[in-house]
Amino acid sequence: MILEMKVPSPGESITEVEIAEWLVQDGDYVEKDQAIAEVDSDKATLELPAEASGTITLKAEEGDAVAVGAVVCLIDTSAEPKAGASTTFKGGDEGGNDANAEEDLKKEQESAKDTGAKAPNPAEKTYASGTASPAAKKVLAEKGIDASAVTGTGKDGRITKEDAVKAVPSMGTPTGGNRGQSRSKMSMLRRKVAERLVEAKNTTAMLTTFNEVNMTPIFELRNQYKEEFKSKHGVGLGFMSFFTLAVVRALQEYPAVNSMIDGKEMISYDFVDVSIAVSGPKGLMVPVIRNAENLTFRGVEAEVKRLALRARDGQITVDEMTGGTFTISNGGVFGSMLSTPIINPPQSGILGMHNIIERPIAVDGKVEIHPMMYVALSYDHRIIDGKESVGFLVAVKEALENPTELLMNNDVKKALEL
Repeated sequence: MILEMKVPSPGESITEVEIAEWLVQDGDYVEKDQAIAEVDSDKATLELPAEASGTITLKAEEGDAVAVGAVVCLIDTSAEPKAGASTTFKGGDEGGNDANAEEDLKKEQESAKDTGAKAPNPAEKTYASGTASPAAKKVLAEKGIDASAVTGTGKDGRITKEDAVKAVPSMGTPTGGNRGQSRSKMSMLRRKVAERLVEAKNTTAMLTTFNEVNMTPIFELRNQYKEEFKSKHGVGLGFMSFFTLAVVRALQEYPAVNSMIDGKEMISYDFVDVSIAVSGPKGLMVPVIRNAENLTFRGVEAEVKRLALRARDGQITVDEMTGGTFTISNGGVFGSMLSTPIINPPQSGILGMHNIIERPIAVDGKVEIHPMMYVALSYDHRIIDGKESVGFLVAVKEALENPTELLMNNDVKKALEL
């Protein structure tokens, strides 16, 4: 029986996917539920499992855009695995082609030896290698380029007129170093991210406001309670829980920042779904923490860990990245001191975190050294005014510099569920 495997729908509004990589080869025997391919949608990379056991026939090439519901391979379920054979995966130790090539070369060399001829050596240069044709010589002379600096593409390595026309004069002393380049197709996910970033720049009136946060109070709380917190809850007490809860508080105080534009209308939300920008194996991913206003410190840290692990392992689903009313991006993990984060449309605001540096600041008329972080809020000025954007960022700063009172209601043990 021949089973047609079709592209399943990875999520609502997605009409096609791209074959990122086949994990098996044409003619391989595959087991049911074995991952046979990785497919890219514009939101995530997903594995395609075999629907039955049998011999597979591929119907699409890597890089092909395939419509949802289209046939990508056939599985002959009546086939049996060959004795002693195992499924061959791309990138595995196949060896067959290399062995055949070596055998062919060996036979060719032996044949040449028997006839007294010399075996061909594809790497060996001929008398024509690097020799310029008369027309090419003239072009090279006009450009002031030596023929030895040009690689010929003509017969036996001869430099053609086209090679000479394409040759570019050196702008410096040749060093003999590697000057190669490579070209590869961007994944569908990366292309979609690029489109959305350009869309955000072109369709929003984006501005960015900045502030700085004294992280000393958070450092002191973490140093005092992080071991007990991790021992009881199994997750670390990081910065994301403080920032997420500070954002929730500020969004409730400035609801315009928790809004979106839909045509000629503004939609405001009475809940907070926080998108967390993380770097995954296939590029930028933005999983969503749902109803962050109902979460405690433990709840936020557990959800951040769960989503980050799923993104890292390529298991994140489209549903987990859909929606979100506000985004937090932490460029500080890569060492960024200051940046202007780009809005994640259709949202209207994004908070950028940065690295923490000890700097001297004035405290009560005295110079003291404290761990400081620059924070940035990029916002859509079409619906968020300067007063609201600055007020929002100041509210975030106040909560982070006074977490015990503003985020923990003056009861640290209860807030941390210790």
